[in-house]
Amino acid sequence: MTRINKDTATEFLQQFPIFQDLSQEELKQVEEIVIDRSMNRKTVIFSEGSEKEAVFFIRSGIVKTYKTDENGQEQIVSFLKTGDMFPHTGFFNTHPYPATAVAITASSLLAIPVRHFERLMLSTPSISIKIMRVLGDKIRELQDKLQVLSGQDVRNRVLSFLLLLAEQHGQQHKDKIVINLPMTHQEFASSIGTTRETANRLLNHLAKHELLEVDRSRIIIHDLQSLKELRDT
Repeated sequence: MTRINKDTATEFLQQFPIFQDLSQEELKQVEEIVIDRSMNRKTVIFSEGSEKEAVFFIRSGIVKTYKTDENGQEQIVSFLKTGDMFPHTGFFNTHPYPATAVAITASSLLAIPVRHFERLMLSTPSISIKIMRVLGDKIRELQDKLQVLSGQDVRNRVLSFLLLLAEQHGQQHKDKIVINLPMTHQEFASSIGTTRETANRLLNHLAKHELLEVDRSRIIIHDLQSLKELRDT
């Protein structure tokens, strides 16, 4: 854990929406409190229930957040990508981290100690406003996922989750959408509340009909419209 290099600090900070449009003086305040952290793949960044010490921003890499149920099973909350901030709750209180965060690829993060971040929000209204927008977006994302999980059979949960991943992580490549997310079949299943065997069977069925391809590092959707039509039937 090291302080960020001041020569590159401004460039790095302005990659994140909440730090854009700050004055040079405000950016300098942030530079003084931000810490650079590098995480190897599978490194636990923080654990559910541990004392909340810092707010993190992803410069590069992918981070998984999850809660653990009474049976010790993962309940995946979200997959976070470059430009995202986490956690999204618990400012101005002493609540512990609400979930566990793990780097699922080698990741470069910026960290700001919670006490400094709270002071920054109080002293810089533009940051507070942008944080509220970020939290609003996160609430909408979680509502979308709740809709995926509730009131649908497993087939439709698979289809809805694929469409959600395409929206949040997909990149258009000619007539395909590539979702670069190194997610295991177990993680896919845990995200929609089903078993790995059931998720595998349904994904293999979609692959057999040439609607998508799946491997450990990405999902390639060949026909997004057909997935939407299947979900809506």
